[in-house]
Amino acid sequence: MIDALLSRVSVGALGDPAPDDAAVRTIIEAALRAPDHGKLRPWRFIVIRGEARHRLGELFARALAARDPDAPVAVVDKERAKPLRAPLLIAVVARIQAGHKIPEHEQLVSAGAAAMNMLNAIHGLGFGGVLLTGPSAYDPTVQAALGLAGTERLVGFVYVGTPTQAAPTVARPDPADYVTEWTGG
Repeated sequence: MIDALLSRVSVGALGDPAPDDAAVRTIIEAALRAPDHGKLRPWRFIVIRGEARHRLGELFARALAARDPDAPVAVVDKERAKPLRAPLLIAVVARIQAGHKIPEHEQLVSAGAAAMNMLNAIHGLGFGGVLLTGPSAYDPTVQAALGLAGTERLVGFVYVGTPTQAAPTVARPDPADYVTEWTGG
């Protein structure tokens, strides 16, 4: 398990095949094992595949055109193509319960942990994945079209597929550069 965690990288070059329904279920089951203070289950997931990716691309393009009516056609076309970068997308949604004894920050972190569990499961199943956001993820029009309620936040889109290139070599930082020890003084 440690080797899998230490070898996981974000993979952007993704193609067919996508995980089958059984593998998608396993990926979601892994997400549901995220830390969840208060047992709120502050997440939900939207699976997007097949022709729905094209419809999501059109939604992204319309949202960009509304945000920036002067956006060049090439930029709008690039936005339209984003959901086609992988055969499967899973939108990770944080279901925030405002005013709950569990702070909103903890609920959002729990949804982020669910996304990370997904990425680890994707890697463990032999697929590749990457978590992406971008302006469309924060666009109210996109969020409404995906059915998000006013208290929900789109954490991002997990793009999933079979790597079409060798995994990128990623230089890992030295843990000592990111760790201090507090001794109580």
